[in-house]
Amino acid sequence: MSAHPDPDAALMLRVKQGDTGAFAQLVEKYKQPIMNLAFRTVRDATEAEDLAQNVFVQAFRSAHRYKSSAKFSTWLYTIARNLCLNEIRRRSRHRTESLDAPQAHAEDNLPQQVPDRSTPGPPEQLLQAELVSKLEQALAELPESQRTALLLCRQEELSYEEIARVLGCSLSATKSLIHRGRETLKLKLKPYLRSGAWREPD
Repeated sequence: MSAHPDPDAALMLRVKQGDTGAFAQLVEKYKQPIMNLAFRTVRDATEAEDLAQNVFVQAFRSAHRYKSSAKFSTWLYTIARNLCLNEIRRRSRHRTESLDAPQAHAEDNLPQQVPDRSTPGPPEQLLQAELVSKLEQALAELPESQRTALLLCRQEELSYEEIARVLGCSLSATKSLIHRGRETLKLKLKPYLRSGAWREPD
């Protein structure tokens, strides 16, 4: 068993042996995806950056507990989700500001959250900007478990089995969360879906 099928897991095994360079490679690869997930949970760019940093600090401190049987990305996203949920609980205990308040930060970060893979002309860019804004709003209004499941499925391309491990629920429950989330988004984005501007995969 010299070669591990998951190259990230192989790097993490090197981290267990004290290889900080291997950990730097993992941070570089997962820094933006983890920040994206945190941002869509807490809706604040600065808070998301702090959360992402804490995720990697915790991952490094927990390196000795990492088992190579677990896919690294699944393990890391589990840590990220738990820290995000802790932040949500902390905010609910200390209601000093609304979760929806930092919308200005959200607008500033939209291009990083949903990268544009095409190069549309000015009219299409306006449509894309409005679409991205509507999509972000619709995602923010989803229950946390549905939103996280959808993001891990669409953006991070985790399998249903991996998402179920991150969420700590059954495979059938995970599929149901993703299905309900997609149906809700389709309803809210119906005009765009009809025009073909954006389609949610089945």
